Amino acid sequence: MRSWRTAAVSLLSFSSGLPLGLIWIAIPTWLAREGVDIKIIGLFTLAQAPWSFKFLWSPLMDRYALPLPRLGRKLGWTLAAQITLVLLTFVLSDVATRPDAIWIIGTLALAIAFASATQDIAIDAYAVEILQPSEQGIAVGARTALYRAAFFVAGGLTITLAGLWSWPFVFGLIALLYLPMLVVTLFAPRSDIDRLGSVPSLRAAVWEPFVGFLRKARALELLAFVVLYKLADNLAGALVRPFLVQVGFDDFDVGVATATIGLVTTLAGTFLGGMLTTAIGLGHALWAFGLLQILSNLGYVLIAAVGDNRPLMYAAMGFESLTSGMGTGAFGVLLLRMTMKQFSATQYALFSSLFALPRILAGPVTGVMVDALGWFDFFLFTIVVGVPGMLMLQRFSPLGVREPALDVIADIAQRRLTPAALLLRALGGWTVGFALAASAVVLLEAFKHQHLAPQDGFGIIAPLRELLTPQTVSDWVALLGVGLFSIIIALATAATAVARSKQTQS
Repeated sequence: MRSWRTAAVSLLSFSSGLPLGLIWIAIPTWLAREGVDIKIIGLFTLAQAPWSFKFLWSPLMDRYALPLPRLGRKLGWTLAAQITLVLLTFVLSDVATRPDAIWIIGTLALAIAFASATQDIAIDAYAVEILQPSEQGIAVGARTALYRAAFFVAGGLTITLAGLWSWPFVFGLIALLYLPMLVVTLFAPRSDIDRLGSVPSLRAAVWEPFVGFLRKARALELLAFVVLYKLADNLAGALVRPFLVQVGFDDFDVGVATATIGLVTTLAGTFLGGMLTTAIGLGHALWAFGLLQILSNLGYVLIAAVGDNRPLMYAAMGFESLTSGMGTGAFGVLLLRMTMKQFSATQYALFSSLFALPRILAGPVTGVMVDALGWFDFFLFTIVVGVPGMLMLQRFSPLGVREPALDVIADIAQRRLTPAALLLRALGGWTVGFALAASAVVLLEAFKHQHLAPQDGFGIIAPLRELLTPQTVSDWVALLGVGLFSIIIALATAATAVARSKQTQS
């Protein structure tokens, strides 16, 4: 490790991975072993919601500090969240003797997830504030490795140990694993940002992170890049296990490819990507690793064409996971540098939520796409999907630039923005958003129809008519999705115009 700063940030990530493995894997497995109805177990996925919506309360952590002056704002929140996790997990250990108390268990799971998401906000913000640029690359790799290790301990090793001892004992053991992390928090170096004072008001803590970012010259391109950079990777990986099974590989091969080769090469790639980002520059790394992770999907194309070929499958999985990890390493450095230190909690939580959005939506979308295209054409399509992200990269970090200028402020309009002009900007954004979303839906339906009835050829008129004149529930859902996307683009366009207008500068 380059410094105690890097070591502290990395070690704290172990504390972030423990509750995730507990909520995602350990608790559902325990309830299934106890014979709880699968429909009830399915409801426990709702406990994952705090991780997706953590940006909603992150401004509180930029504005307010707990009465722990020696630690500072972010470490103070980290310590409070860790103590809460210790207590809640010990309570879960006690309740585990009564698996029939399902609503108490559900409440505890939700509370643990909320405390964990709060801890993640604080630790991520602390990393933004404390790390030097030369330390960010290695820190991203180390954080990912320790996070995955903790996830494996809480979500995998616990299942084995529960078979040897008992679930109450295992949950108590997880609670004890937080204690060394408390020590790390207590002795971690304090951020200099705390000495500059807090955000003046809660309104400023909510409003300024958004306005401050949107004042940047390439703010919208940066936000689009955050969403699009890993889109091809997320689409290809969402259904890779069912794909390998359908091709004809047995459970052993799939397990080795995903749980062993995939995990090891992903971690190695993240370490390598982080270190190379420091060595060659963020701009070069985003371009090189972005192109590699897109082209790595050609391995899946070959598997779809060749079929059951074990060496090819292992090689394709290893290369795809390695390049995916390298892209994640570079992207992690980008998130750290995009975030304003004064609003580290709010902005990083928002960026990480946007980054997770394609991964969350990939499952439902890929199922429809595979049904429409088939595996071979689907994986070819994922390569094409990666191109828009690279086009956005060209906008703020042109090919050949070592370090992108992320903090350049856009020109401020000399005239105040009138309500009519603001409405016109929003309408323009809505139109663009509707056109993009509608095109995606219509093209997907057109490809699906061609796949099912190739004799009819390729046409977009019928799918467009179905979208604009919905008859079924699925038609209405598609139109609603297009409408929501259009509204989001309209709001982003209007907010950017306001942020760059004269009245916001006073």
